Amino acid sequence: MQKMEQLELDAHRGEIIADMRSLVEKYRTIFDWDIPEIDQQAADKLILAEMHQALDNIAAQLAG
Repeated sequence: MQKMEQLELDAHRGEIIADMRSLVEKYRTIFDWDIPEIDQQAADKLILAEMHQALDNIAAQLAG
């Protein structure tokens, strides 16, 4: 039997993914406003790399 935490995560996985996609789109839009001739692929890589770094920092803080 799966742990309750895993079952809870499974129940909310779609919402987490939607929230993450929304956050990515938020920053893609901001980049578009600030830089009209943006290289979208480069911007996407930068945004995702920063999100990964932020998640790593949050994970480290939560781990104590």
